[in-house]
Amino acid sequence: MAMTSSIEDWLETLGLGKFAPIFLQEEIDETILAELTDADLEKLGLPLGPRKKLLKAIAELQSQSGATGAATGGATGAAPPQAPDPAATPAVGEAERRQLTVMFCDLVGSTELSQTLDPEDLREVTRLYQEAVTAEIERFGGYVAKYMGDGILAYFGYPHAHEDDAERAVRAGLGVVETVQSLPRDAIANCDVELAVRIGIATGPVVVGDLIGQGAAQENAVVGETPNLAARLQGAARPNQVVISAGTQKLAGASLRCESLAKLSLKGFAAPVEAWRVTGVELGGGRFERAAQSGLGRFVGRTADLEMLFAAWARTLEGENMIAHVIGEPGSASPGWSTSSGARCRGRPRCWKATACRMAA
Repeated sequence: MAMTSSIEDWLETLGLGKFAPIFLQEEIDETILAELTDADLEKLGLPLGPRKKLLKAIAELQSQSGATGAATGGATGAAPPQAPDPAATPAVGEAERRQLTVMFCDLVGSTELSQTLDPEDLREVTRLYQEAVTAEIERFGGYVAKYMGDGILAYFGYPHAHEDDAERAVRAGLGVVETVQSLPRDAIANCDVELAVRIGIATGPVVVGDLIGQGAAQENAVVGETPNLAARLQGAARPNQVVISAGTQKLAGASLRCESLAKLSLKGFAAPVEAWRVTGVELGGGRFERAAQSGLGRFVGRTADLEMLFAAWARTLEGENMIAHVIGEPGSASPGWSTSSGARCRGRPRCWKATACRMAA
């Protein structure tokens, strides 16, 4: 295998394939990989997160090579990165439908900055900005999907989902605003522009996972209304504002302080869109604990569903093994139910109701 190909494959296994052209341009191969330092990677223009991942991976290579050398009596050093084993590598590029919270973050006044600063100074400002934003996003479990000049696209809920991804995204957005405002002023000493960001966040169903593009331009495509809505909300935000969709506010509203922006007329959307401006977060326990303090909502329209569960429980008490499968979006009116045998439950509601009453008694 060619030397450059192995470097490219190795970077792909780390999820850093988009930086392969930089390594090829600088003629970096496996023979000097172990000599790279954080300062070297920073000079190459890599953000903080990717630099940390690379240094950790290089250290692991050295450790593996050292163990192999000790066992065989050979010389130690960095082992050449090998092509990934297809059987051991999880499949990529398989699209799936899931709920996703999308964040668009944009640096305000970037055009003015480009006219005021020397290109090298502008590069340094952009690097500081990207590192600050990336650190906040990753701190709350988000995934930076793409850098678009002074814009950053991030996902919460992909590739790893959390129950509170909407809240995580909003907290990350507020953290980004605070962090960017506190960036070292000496980095932009020759510019009169105050650094500020605009952030838009939206939550909704998407199809994600299709790989598009090649090399450094390759990314996981997200298809659906949600990314477009997040981008439009970002454009509607004022400097240092976090504007969220109604879907995001509904999921994370108990933990946030928000002001309604009424309904916005956004490009590409036929009807006005409800949006909220986040002014802060509520202090105290987690989302569930806060909701419990104010009283949990009652079940609505779930009488038949609860009777099914009571009936299944009664049959379990009689010694019959039962498994109840609940299929449906949260809040859906008619989730599907099935027993352990796979046959749909079609018992008589009166019997279920009688069983439920006996169990309640």
